[in-house]
Amino acid sequence: MKKHLFLLLSLSLLLSCEPENSAESLSGNALGTTYNIKYFSEKELEIEAALDSIFNIINASMSTYQDDSHISRINNGDTSIVVDKHFVKVFKASQKIYKESEGYFDPTVGNLVNAYGFGPEKLLEQPEQAYLDSLHGLVGFDKLQLDANNRLIKAKSGIYIDFNAIAKGYAIDVIAEYFDENNVSDYLIELGGELVAKGRNKQKDSDWIVAIDDPEQKAGERTFQTILALKDRAMATSGNYRKFITDSSGNTFVHTINPLTGRAEKTDLLSASVLAENCTLADGYASAFMAMGFEKAVALLKKLDNVDAYFIFVNKGTPEVYASEGFKKALRD
Repeated sequence: MKKHLFLLLSLSLLLSCEPENSAESLSGNALGTTYNIKYFSEKELEIEAALDSIFNIINASMSTYQDDSHISRINNGDTSIVVDKHFVKVFKASQKIYKESEGYFDPTVGNLVNAYGFGPEKLLEQPEQAYLDSLHGLVGFDKLQLDANNRLIKAKSGIYIDFNAIAKGYAIDVIAEYFDENNVSDYLIELGGELVAKGRNKQKDSDWIVAIDDPEQKAGERTFQTILALKDRAMATSGNYRKFITDSSGNTFVHTINPLTGRAEKTDLLSASVLAENCTLADGYASAFMAMGFEKAVALLKKLDNVDAYFIFVNKGTPEVYASEGFKKALRD
């Protein structure tokens, strides 16, 4: 349940000539994707060292691509691991969304993610249904618990945990926390398409302006569905329009796995963009909505506090748009 990229329009703008309004910008690669950050600060920050530290800590805790990470060792059967505070926070956020979504968001789909070729190992051929069914028996976030010493207890030893649908959002929240602790009140953080915006773009004297990709754009194109202004909110999007796998026989699988059926299923949602108080929740809810489909996603959205969404869905073969009232207020097109 990976996420798809927003284009940060504000990052493509030229810097202001006025020193007091000039922004610091940096970009790079981390957590298997790219990041772009823009901020305004009156003091010099050791931002690159801070980012390196944050990314290393997140990888050491939750990267399924790193053999010695806490999550990899737990997935490989090590029961002695005492997980760190970051793992605990993501676990509890996942538990919350799992319950609210009635199981449509479930990081224990890790075995199925791997079987379909969306994990560290790439798909070579279509997995057999009997094999997929056996892996589906290992799905269920309610089969996990943290004990008083922060050791993870599994009801079934073969359960494989994959936090990739929420960990990038959490990493952005940790970066935002670093800025807040250093009294930086105006910044925009983007990592793999997920966003946190705080304050304003002082260089343009405006809110931070970002765009949502058009899910029907053709390969090589970069067109936008809409633009919006963000202030003091997080935003994440999920969709199937770019992320899919084709095996050696030509079978194509979308990356959204329905935890209730164990199948890589395409719903009537083309993309789900979510605004929330932090990016951890926005990331998780976007993934849950994609697995649920449009009607169930809208029903859940109406039950959530301080969460807004923009859905692009297919109705009788025609793409349509649904935006919650809070999301409409942010739109600028």
